[in-house]
Amino acid sequence: MSINKIVWTFFCTVFLASCSSAKTNEWFVSHNGNMPSEERIAQIKKGTAQEDVVQILGVPSAIISFDTNTWLYMSSDIKRVAFFEPEEVDRKILKITFNNSGKVARVDRLTKADGADITPSKDKTEVRGQEAGFFRRYFGGVGQYNPFAGQNTSGL
Repeated sequence: MSINKIVWTFFCTVFLASCSSAKTNEWFVSHNGNMPSEERIAQIKKGTAQEDVVQILGVPSAIISFDTNTWLYMSSDIKRVAFFEPEEVDRKILKITFNNSGKVARVDRLTKADGADITPSKDKTEVRGQEAGFFRRYFGGVGQYNPFAGQNTSGL
């Protein structure tokens, strides 16, 4: 067998192996979050106490600031390849809402499809009175410099 046939066979084998496996894309995907298993989520029923939810599912990923009766368990899969911007492949959110007596009132499941892409605003709010004027810019540091700060001068 000639060296050309060996090299050609090697490259064809590598090319076909890289295209045929779906697992190679999973090398770049990282899993983030603490989504409980389906068996544990199935144990949460309407009327379950908050303490029992913590025992079954663990501590939530987040508790809504304005409504402490809403707990979120979140997980996401992020694909990161070299220097490209990371891409969110999948997102799962378990939202548990409690009533005022601390019992489960509702359990909702959300996915990436339920979310909305929000574009941050590039507008800036002007803050008056914060810009340094002429005197502050050129004379603001007068008297601020102390070359002997931190040295013990009591022995003089």
